[in-house]
Amino acid sequence: MYYYKKNNHVLFSSSYEYIEKIAKDMDFQKITSENITADDKLFYMFEKNPAKFRSSYCISSPSCLDEKEEDINLLRFDYEDYSNLDESIIRAISQQRITAINTAVPSWEQRINSSLYDIISKKNLRLNIIGLGDVGGTLLLGLKLLGFDTISNIGIYDKNIMKLKRYEHEIQQIYSEDVKMPEVKIIEQDEIFNCDVFVFAVAFSVPPVGNEMKDVRMMQLEKNSQIINYYAKAARDQNFKGLFAVMSDPVDQLCQSAFIASNKDEKGFMDYKGLTSEQIKGFGLGVMNARAVYYSLKYPDTSSYKEEGRAYGPHGNGLVIANSLKDYNERLSQKLTDLAINANLEVRATGFKPYIAPAISSGCLNMIACFSGGFHYSSSFIGGKFFGAKNRFTKSGLELEKNHLPEMLLKRISNTYNNIL
Repeated sequence: MYYYKKNNHVLFSSSYEYIEKIAKDMDFQKITSENITADDKLFYMFEKNPAKFRSSYCISSPSCLDEKEEDINLLRFDYEDYSNLDESIIRAISQQRITAINTAVPSWEQRINSSLYDIISKKNLRLNIIGLGDVGGTLLLGLKLLGFDTISNIGIYDKNIMKLKRYEHEIQQIYSEDVKMPEVKIIEQDEIFNCDVFVFAVAFSVPPVGNEMKDVRMMQLEKNSQIINYYAKAARDQNFKGLFAVMSDPVDQLCQSAFIASNKDEKGFMDYKGLTSEQIKGFGLGVMNARAVYYSLKYPDTSSYKEEGRAYGPHGNGLVIANSLKDYNERLSQKLTDLAINANLEVRATGFKPYIAPAISSGCLNMIACFSGGFHYSSSFIGGKFFGAKNRFTKSGLELEKNHLPEMLLKRISNTYNNIL
């Protein structure tokens, strides 16, 4: 490795010519690994196609320093070889002090001086919700009640002015002398990105009860893509630096659509000057995990899921539920997967739309965990696609949870990943 330092910032890479040019342009001075201190912030520099490689992430293991490609193996914990690393790098990895930065992304220099974690981990977080349908309205209620420790203000916007007035009246009349809850206020369209977290909860149309089909969510892709693309372009135009959170269906595909739309120039060519891959997250998988927990407790043979299981993939068809990472069973895992996927149809069979659990389990609870730096279920960028798995934001960037994945489970996860549109 080759190391360069300025103040308490250290840049390093395995390519001398590459890092030498960057260091010279930024007036960094060459050092040895012995000059790295425990107070230094380390940045591993690389340059790869932003269409297939993340803009920035946390180096949580040695394998993160030499990723030939990004795919589902990022979720797999394997033998990690520390033998060729300097002691200072080994120590920094264990302390999560290394950020990987992709210099093919035009805004890469900004990542050295600030991080998304710094923005969303504030105790006076400003959050705006766009779309006050069933999901958006319920999410608002959940964040009002539970977001007191992280959120100071919630802005709401919807094209239906009467709906806006109704929610402002109702939610602001929730009051406790013991808890200082977030203030809720109506915002104008030009204030949408005046926040730290933008939540897209717009749904053009949701099939009415009685129109049940295999996957209600995918019916919404075309129209919802058009809407989210508008906001993604607006985020680019307004140089939005916060978190762009997606709640609408289909979550993973809409994240992908927003990423592409935000990073096209006026002629339609990808220039990657919009939202970075790290800025976009989809909140849809949390409810699938919650549904798997719900059903697992109904059967003795699946009761271990709550403590040992995991959910992977999309909020809908392609979902992968693992009954246990310690004692994986294909039959039991498929049983829970089928139950979780069809849970929304069971609610519809009662004559009601299923939106309470998605808004709270996928949205509210996992968003609060995200803001607090905890592991949570959400979709993030992996090799050009947005894929759901446990992850968390650290000061050094996004960290994907790694586990020892049985081969049969890895095959299921890979199949879902490969077939995401």
